Amino acid sequence: MKALVSIHDVMPETFNKVLQIIKWLKEKGVPPCALLVVPGKNWNGDIISQLRALTQEGYPLVAHGWFHKTKPKRLFHKLHSLILSRDVAEHLDLDSSGIIELMNRAHNWFSENNLRNPKLYVPPAWALGFLNQSALSETPYEMVEITRGVLNLKGEQSPKLITLPVTGYEADSATRTLFLRIWNQLQEKYARFHKTPLRISIHPNDLNLNIADQLEAQIDRVDSFIQYEDIQQ
Repeated sequence: MKALVSIHDVMPETFNKVLQIIKWLKEKGVPPCALLVVPGKNWNGDIISQLRALTQEGYPLVAHGWFHKTKPKRLFHKLHSLILSRDVAEHLDLDSSGIIELMNRAHNWFSENNLRNPKLYVPPAWALGFLNQSALSETPYEMVEITRGVLNLKGEQSPKLITLPVTGYEADSATRTLFLRIWNQLQEKYARFHKTPLRISIHPNDLNLNIADQLEAQIDRVDSFIQYEDIQQ
């Protein structure tokens, strides 16, 4: 089984935990993985320098929203927040033009801080929002990741969806523990049956939560690790 590994919610307040996950992955022989950076946080020069050093080691930086925080106002957003995203799906507060503006602002932050421009954008909670996908041509990204997979924006036609199963390990309640353990099993089975890469998404607290054992077991069952750019080929 092939896998794409990503570490979500890279922020100043989570950075030490992110470094611990990177160390843990290195010990397990996992090559540099995608780091999903939240640009709108209170970054300082020292942490940005550490980000720059990680890119030199081969870790691709990915734009991941702006604040990664929101207060749901619309009914759909409130329900989405209650069931899935809690208070992070900031795209769901915005209209199409607001979403595009946020995505472009996030992209610009990297060059403004002398970091490599990201080719991939991942909306918080994978919730792209109320946006016609053709509008993504107004952004500089080559790929956008959503729940169902990755949208390839490099073609001349409308974005092409590459369907990829995804796992998550934020099991911080009994309900989430049960749901995610079953979900992750099914997603791995899908990846094996369809011979498609499994997206293994790791959040800063996952090594200390209820299904850390499943995360480790799924990492151990991967035969080869690939990068997001590999799936465009």
